[in-house]
Amino acid sequence: MKAFFSEEQLLHQPLQFMRAGRICKPTDVPARAESLSAALARAGIALETPPDYGHAVLAVHSLEYLEFLKNAYSRWQALRQRGIEPGPEVLPNQSPYQAMRAESLGRGPCPSNSIIAQAGYYLSDLSCPIGPHTWQAALRSTHCAVAAADWVSANKDIAYALCRPSGHHAHYDRAGGFCYLNNSAIAAQRLRETFSSVVVLDLDAHHGDGTQNIFYQRSDVMTVSLHADPGEYFPFYTGYAHERGHGSGNGYNINVPLPHGTTTTGFVSALDDVLVTLRDFRPQAIVVALGFDGYRDDPISVLDLDMDAYRHIGERISAQGLPTVVVQEGGYMVEAIGEALGELLRGLKASQS
Repeated sequence: MKAFFSEEQLLHQPLQFMRAGRICKPTDVPARAESLSAALARAGIALETPPDYGHAVLAVHSLEYLEFLKNAYSRWQALRQRGIEPGPEVLPNQSPYQAMRAESLGRGPCPSNSIIAQAGYYLSDLSCPIGPHTWQAALRSTHCAVAAADWVSANKDIAYALCRPSGHHAHYDRAGGFCYLNNSAIAAQRLRETFSSVVVLDLDAHHGDGTQNIFYQRSDVMTVSLHADPGEYFPFYTGYAHERGHGSGNGYNINVPLPHGTTTTGFVSALDDVLVTLRDFRPQAIVVALGFDGYRDDPISVLDLDMDAYRHIGERISAQGLPTVVVQEGGYMVEAIGEALGELLRGLKASQS
């Protein structure tokens, strides 16, 4: 098993995010990656630094959105030249109303050249602050996903991308939920260069709304998400069972919203049902968007998973016998996520023995 990570990913150090009307301390801290790195070391898995793929791997996002992310912080600081004292990070103070439909891939470029307007247009919430190194860290995070996909394509095995910042809430043209660039979608798109059919299996506590958005009209990449019911949980607006895809993608999007408080037994049972359904699609490769925020003690969890859940997930991933990229998504209890990854690795090994 190969694993990929770049030290540059630690440079993203957000200062704040909004939760229920309060500015809170960030939960996506660099220590998350350090805890996961330590777990890999304990398992005897060395981290490899991914090559620099540049921007060519970002085709799942709009060019205008990428341009915004790349230059937002410097433009934000330049507001001082106009007598405006900006905050320490790029955050929106307005959000344009859009009558968005689930099948809408994009909205077109922002009609205004103002950085304040574009912050509202391209940042969908107050959990995606852009600091001086956010772009660099997010870009290198995508390179981990691509390196893992390339290795899997060549070796038909399993690889782990220690992606941080996470990515599954990043849409075609906007950031959301701590996510800027969609690592899982980028990995799936890269795998499509080798394999004719790919599944993105999202096992984070939150619905993978950005990934759904990107592939909603396509039949070559099936998107499947097991997550806490979004009726009272982020991302709220998508993640419901009736969302099945649009156009040629109709039937290729599956959402399994789970009752809050779902235990390991319920989660694993739902996963088993989904894996039976996937056999009809006959995927040639899988991207597992893996979050540890379903763990019962995670600070933003509404599920009740114990550590055994991640061993069971590992066993079932390995049992598929398919080339697989595991992309790290959420998980914010630093003291627990290393153990969770260790359980996943034990599950992967147990199924192979």
